[in-house]
Formats: sequence, C-alpha cells, structure tokens
Amino acid sequence: MKMNPLGRTGMMVSELCLGTMTFGTQTSEAEAHAQMDMALAAGVNFVDGAEMYPVNPISQDTVGRTEEILGNWNAANPGRRGEYILATKHSGAGFMYARNGAPISAQTIPEAVEGSLRRLRTDHIDLYQFHWPNRGSYMFRQNWSYDPSGQNRAATLANMEECLEAMQQQVDKGNIRAFGLSNESAWGTAQWLRLAEERGWPRAASVQNEYSLLCRLYDTDMSELSVNEDVGLMAFSPLAAGYLTGKYQGGAVPEGSRMSLVPQMGGRKSPRISDAVAAYLEIASRHGLDPVHMALAWCRTRPFMMSAIFGATTLAQLEHLPGAVDVELTSDVVAEIDAVHRAHPMPY
Repeated sequence: MKMNPLGRTGMMVSELCLGTMTFGTQTSEAEAHAQMDMALAAGVNFVDGAEMYPVNPISQDTVGRTEEILGNWNAANPGRRGEYILATKHSGAGFMYARNGAPISAQTIPEAVEGSLRRLRTDHIDLYQFHWPNRGSYMFRQNWSYDPSGQNRAATLANMEECLEAMQQQVDKGNIRAFGLSNESAWGTAQWLRLAEERGWPRAASVQNEYSLLCRLYDTDMSELSVNEDVGLMAFSPLAAGYLTGKYQGGAVPEGSRMSLVPQMGGRKSPRISDAVAAYLEIASRHGLDPVHMALAWCRTRPFMMSAIFGATTLAQLEHLPGAVDVELTSDVVAEIDAVHRAHPMPY
C-alpha cells in the first residue's frame, strides 16, 4: 500500500481510505469493527467518517451512529488508535439534523468538534473537514444548473476567516491536527489557502470531492490547484456509488444495495449511465482486469490523487478491494479509458 502526503502536514496516508458512511445502517456494528480490523491488516491507515453518518437513509435517529461505532472500536482496541489517520466532518448549512441546519461558524465548530471527539472516544481528530461550503456547491449533481451569482463575496470571506480562527483554537487545544475541505470549488479552496497563509491559521491539507470514471469534474481547475498547492484529492465514490462494479447493469437491483434503498442514487441514475458503464466494463473484460480494480487503479494514475475512499457493505466486498493496489494500468488501457470518457462524458 503506497503512502501519500496529507498536504503539508507531515502525515502520510494510504492510497486507499476506508469509508464508513454505511456503518450503522447497511453495515452492522460487528461487521464495521471487522472491517476496521481487515482494512488495517491490509495496510490501509486512513479512515473517513462524518458527524452526519450513516446514510442510506439519513435520519435524525441515526446521526452520529457511525462515529459511535468507530468510537466503540477505539475503546475495544486500546493502544491501536495511533495505527491510523482518523478523518471526520462538520456538517454544512442546511443539515437540519445537526444544530437545526446552522451554517459552519466560530460558534458551531467547538460544539461539533467536541461532539465528534466524544462519539469517537478519542482525544484528537487527525483531519477535520468541512463537509460542504455554507454558500453552496456545484457538487451533488448541482453542476448542471450551478449559478454563483447570488453569493455574497464579503460575507463568504468573513465567514472563512472566523472559521479558520476557530480551527486554530482547536489545533491549539490539541483537538485536531489538520484541516480539510469537502465538496469545494477551485475559487473556494484558493481563498481558504490564501487566508490561512496570510494569518498563519490552519492550511487546507486536502479536498474530499466526488471523483470516478463517471464523474470527472476535478480534472481541470481543481487538478491544477491540487498539484500546485499540495492539496490532494480524497476521492469519494470512486466506484460511482457501485455503478462501476457492473452490479446494476441490465436493470438489476441487488438486495441490500444502495439502489435498493435510494432508487435514484442521489441523482446519479440517468438514461446514459448504463451505456457508459458498459463501455468501461468492456475495457476491463478485454484486458483481463477486474472492473473494481481497474476503476481504483485508474484513480491512482491521476496526478492530484491523495487517497481514494472505498466503501464496503460486506466483508467480502472489503476483502476484494485492496487488490487494486497491485494493478498497474498499461498506457493502452488508460488511452481507451480516455476515449470512453470523451464518448460518454459526465453521464450523471
């Protein structure tokens, strides 16, 4: 398992990251703990959660349960907390199940951090991320009608300043080691970096945005920013919410799958997606590649990739995933992938 720098923090993280958003809904606590054991044994040293998890579905009753499950693992395995880099997230504006949807601010940050520390049963969070910007985002399939003209630049920058100052206080207390972003844009990330460097406050170490063969919004401006500013991508949904496994082809909806719980797949279901997936599956088949391994191995070829976050509902799925690190894609495979991307751009 290759280790990559977590920004300029000095921490190193594995090229694959264990995602935990199903812990507490699709994945039981016992299986979640077994996943932690299996992932660490496979060389994964990076685990990502969020205060709002689990999802599929999201409900008031389950908010925080994923962090509690991770905390119970920490408590049951004294001395092992130092074996992995733990990341979690502060929910953004509009999430009504936490703080009545209040935006991220100097007032919410201490409460949110303390809540996560308590549930995680740890004395520090290695990477604390803002789940989405207060001003909104073009992520979550909102890129098709994105319009930033209603934003208030002065208010946005003032909020960034107060949040960074509050994050500095959390660093000073020893509660967090590093700061990260999620579902951010190039302009937003650049402003966080500029303000942090001007004031000596925590510098964004990473950006967690959706990225896969089917969702390549990160390839242009964000790619340039990542490479030049040492702000690596934590790619979520690198298997396109399971589409790239092929399990949904032909209209199939496996029992217990995400589609069985969220039929529209969070806006990813579209008339074009089956043909796009079929084209990638055909490349994998022709080259004797497992499609899951091909999708994850392709992520590793990207110049801005820090870590790809994989989620597994079952132990069998998790056992299969780390094999991707042993797969090296040939230049022919990469060229064919690029050709399919041109033929089937952004199917959702």
